[in-house]
Amino acid sequence: MTNTVKFAIGTALALALASQPAFAQAAKKPAPAPASAPRTGPIMPGVGVADLQAAMAKSNAYRVAQQNRQNTYRPTLDAAQARARQIDAQLKPLIDQFSADRAAKKPDAVLQGEYAQIQSTQAAGEAEIKTMLAPIELSEAYVREQIADKMGQAVNNVMSKRGITLLLGPDAVILASQNYDVTDAVVAELNLLVPSVQIVPPAGWVPRAEREAQAQQQQGQPRPAAIPAPKPAGTAPAPAPRPAGPLPEGR
Repeated sequence: MTNTVKFAIGTALALALASQPAFAQAAKKPAPAPASAPRTGPIMPGVGVADLQAAMAKSNAYRVAQQNRQNTYRPTLDAAQARARQIDAQLKPLIDQFSADRAAKKPDAVLQGEYAQIQSTQAAGEAEIKTMLAPIELSEAYVREQIADKMGQAVNNVMSKRGITLLLGPDAVILASQNYDVTDAVVAELNLLVPSVQIVPPAGWVPRAEREAQAQQQQGQPRPAAIPAPKPAGTAPAPAPRPAGPLPEGR
């Protein structure tokens, strides 16, 4: 089976196995190297910088939840992996046939039909795996929401203790001394406020964004446009999978 197809089917599994979307990437960011000499520039009082996504990912509750999820949802992960292998086996002869017919310079109509079947089979397989992994995605959202519920209080505590009146996110800062970074202080507050979380949502639970949208629809209010979640630097959408090599332009 070609690498492109393997990548497409394996993407959903890789996300579930990692169980860390943008937050895990934020946690893996290397800490800035310490300055080789003391900074001599003035430190502006009352100003701080905090990466709240990184703070969530580094909190004890979040990290333990990711570890526990691997055990709690192991049957789901194993079933998805087994199904992915079955889809791989189903796609391989289709791709092999396409490659052979292309090499034999079969008519374009034949090649296009085979290519369409490959795409259809692969899309159906990916949709099936995504459905199988839905409980894991919901668990991730449940964990994040429990921690997010305490994030505001954690931030307020840090600002109060450190006399901060202006707290900036990392995207709003081009370059700043590490003396301004209070991310670890937010992590410490989160560890006190929410030492642990549940990883299995209650029956019927849906994420806050969906609950709010449902409430607005019930009240007859227009649904606001969704704001996309920030993505870690360097992340790009997976390219549309296709068999190796272009379709022939003509015979």
